[in-house]
Amino acid sequence: MPFDDGGIVVEELDEKFWRVAQPLEYRGATERFVVPEGFRTDFASVPRPVVWLIPRYGAYTKAAILHDYLLSSGAVSVADADGIFRRSLRELGVSVPRRWMMWAAVRFANRLRGATPGDIGLFLVVAVLSILFLAVPVVVVTVYLILFWFIELIAWAIFRMTRRRPEPAPAPDMKSA
Repeated sequence: MPFDDGGIVVEELDEKFWRVAQPLEYRGATERFVVPEGFRTDFASVPRPVVWLIPRYGAYTKAAILHDYLLSSGAVSVADADGIFRRSLRELGVSVPRRWMMWAAVRFANRLRGATPGDIGLFLVVAVLSILFLAVPVVVVTVYLILFWFIELIAWAIFRMTRRRPEPAPAPDMKSA
């Protein structure tokens, strides 16, 4: 197994970021990478309208942490980091459609840096198929997220206007003996 057999040990820093509490080791065909203890990650950087399909963590969490580390450390080129990400997703048993969509997303996020003409062609095929598959659900989810945001805003405003103001505490009555 390319990743060590142990689970991932992380500590939550806030609602978005986590800290790796124990080193995470990945062994490729010729390389070995160790994500050090204390490394900060956001797991998979998934846009909110797509979280229903690809949550921020799952079977691919180790690959996402490794990818974050490879990009931040500069241990390999951006194109190689994205390729190692795709390979590690396969090794972790992530399904083919999810793996390729995740790879296309990181390639797009990294602006196809270091891409060969073949990579660009492959990216376009995967991206077009992904967009066709995701277009309608993403629009629907986005509309409902905006609607929910307005409902939260209205509820917040009503709460602010109707909440009771606490009465000030009475001044202490200092009596002398």
